[in-house]
Amino acid sequence: MRSSYVAKRFAACKPSLSLDTEALKKYTDIIDLSIGDTDFITDERIISAAFADAKAGYTRYGDPKGDPQLIEAIRTAWAEDFGQTVPAEEVLVTASSCLGMSLAMMALLDPGDEVIVFGPYFAIYRQQIEMAGGVCVEVPTYAEDGYDIRQELLEKAITDKTKAVIINNPCNPTGAAYDRPCLEMLAKVAQEKDLLVIADEIYTRYLYDGESIPMRTLPGMEQRTVTLNSFSKNFMMTGWRVGFVIAPAEIIGAISHINGAMIYTTPAMSQRAAIKALALRNEMEEKYIRHFRERVMYAHDRLSKMDYISIIPPRGTFYLFPGIEKTGLTAGEFCQVLLEKAHILVSPGDAFGAAGKQHFRIACTTDMDKLKEAMDRMEGLTF
Repeated sequence: MRSSYVAKRFAACKPSLSLDTEALKKYTDIIDLSIGDTDFITDERIISAAFADAKAGYTRYGDPKGDPQLIEAIRTAWAEDFGQTVPAEEVLVTASSCLGMSLAMMALLDPGDEVIVFGPYFAIYRQQIEMAGGVCVEVPTYAEDGYDIRQELLEKAITDKTKAVIINNPCNPTGAAYDRPCLEMLAKVAQEKDLLVIADEIYTRYLYDGESIPMRTLPGMEQRTVTLNSFSKNFMMTGWRVGFVIAPAEIIGAISHINGAMIYTTPAMSQRAAIKALALRNEMEEKYIRHFRERVMYAHDRLSKMDYISIIPPRGTFYLFPGIEKTGLTAGEFCQVLLEKAHILVSPGDAFGAAGKQHFRIACTTDMDKLKEAMDRMEGLTF
């Protein structure tokens, strides 16, 4: 028998960022701030609409590109929110934006093509790039810059093999957001170097400082941007697994071809739920997202007063990315201390690339009482 039947490219793969279920079993009073899953269940009106549609017969295969009503709702919402018309042939509904990113990488990359990511970056970007045969190139960003992109570092990383740049705005894990000058610089470089920009914009409703500027709305970027969005975070629908891609028709065609081989179509009931969610999008922001802003700002205020922590003000998402350089510990060591001494579960910063070294990520996805308790426990620690 062979020593391994696993493909060579996966033989040495490392575990991805996931919930530490063993820690949850070990401590009965654990406070989990590790995974970015909202603690609110989906709004009852969305659930009821999906249930009614399922009863009405939306339980079969649908259009592989997406429910036509959902595609129309996406186009209408985009035009109303951002003042830009999106042709129907440039939209594809996907079973989550994670799948959307993987599909985009497979559609765009030939073996050896390089994709630039800005570290700290969402942990699975590297996996998605490498599974498609690409090479992940990390360009660091720094807390002292508010995690803005330094143009000189970006341009230095570009080679004749560079095909695309991924941005996440607002950003998981740092809570940073790119302002207009930063995005315009990126657009200028992309056009000068003939690059695509893959814009992961799933936290558009979680922007607390500044204006929401989708990459594809900038001059010259409509046909040079692949936009990924999701209903998971904006609409408390993580378990429904539904998102969408907006891209030039040629790219959508390739993504659709691959999607057909992998899943064929996004679940019909999830798509019906998404139609209702878009109709409620402004109410949802007022009803739910203000809670996350309050939590993030509260946790930032508490952490900024702890002498072993360094932290910058958050601008978006529900994440914080504190630095622990003063402790002298690695990210993994610090997270272990936090777990063993305070029974708090967080994510080590180096899971988000080399630029996350000596940081950790907090997801403010628990109620305020538990968040206060977590801050009290952390305040009692010494290093």
